[in-house]
Amino acid sequence: MTQDARARGYAVPAVNILDDLSLRAVIAAASRARSPLIVQVSVKTVRSIGTDLMTTMFRSAAGTADIPVALHLDHCPDRAVISDVVRAGWSSVLFDASDRSLADAERETAEVVAEAHANGVDVESEIENIVGVEDGVGSDVALHAYDVETLAAVAERTGVDLLAPQLGTAHGEYKAKPVLRPDRVRELAQRTDRPIVLHGGTGLSREDFRAFIEAGVSKINISTAVKVAYMRSAETHLAGARERGRWDPPSMFRDISAAVTSAVAECIDEFGSAGRT
Repeated sequence: MTQDARARGYAVPAVNILDDLSLRAVIAAASRARSPLIVQVSVKTVRSIGTDLMTTMFRSAAGTADIPVALHLDHCPDRAVISDVVRAGWSSVLFDASDRSLADAERETAEVVAEAHANGVDVESEIENIVGVEDGVGSDVALHAYDVETLAAVAERTGVDLLAPQLGTAHGEYKAKPVLRPDRVRELAQRTDRPIVLHGGTGLSREDFRAFIEAGVSKINISTAVKVAYMRSAETHLAGARERGRWDPPSMFRDISAAVTSAVAECIDEFGSAGRT
């Protein structure tokens, strides 16, 4: 999917889900827009739901979809969790080695690639940390940063399938205007044909996304926008339920689903992935 996106000048939406409700809403949004989709699951979520149930939920929800849908483990520094989802046959994993030294990050990434590829699973690599904490993983401080030559060389030696570099974005909601680096994407794209991933997509403008895509980004991660849509919809519904004195969970689920679907539809439009299947 990401290779096609890079060749055709768009980005695949990679959307973090929280439960079966958001999972179905995200797939519904992509199906309506005829967009490819990567469903992402955080370590926190997979531990909460369980690998087996999460895998079954995905296969059930995606099985009837008439668009390409992949299942991806997001930001995982825990090798045991990676091994678990690799055995379960997920599409891909992000091995987050950004808390390791460069030598350790390269060695462990190569080990993860060998394990994953032996099971037909792709690997996204992050060896320099993208600022921000997402579901308990990450750091608000830039711990490791390398030049693009080093990133490309490590990717080549380890055999990873996708790269997640620092691009000036951050996980979570922005408290100040970020200094974005599409130029860094362009430099990396000149040194490697591996798809480049943009993390921290929530809060960027259509123009920002377009600049990154034109530079070579072909996968854009969205998490916070889904969480905000989900929680604000629930908050609004509960306030109304309290006023009316009527407590009907299925009605709240419908509202949440509609809010998440709308948020993802907007991302699909901004990423240029509609009608690409």
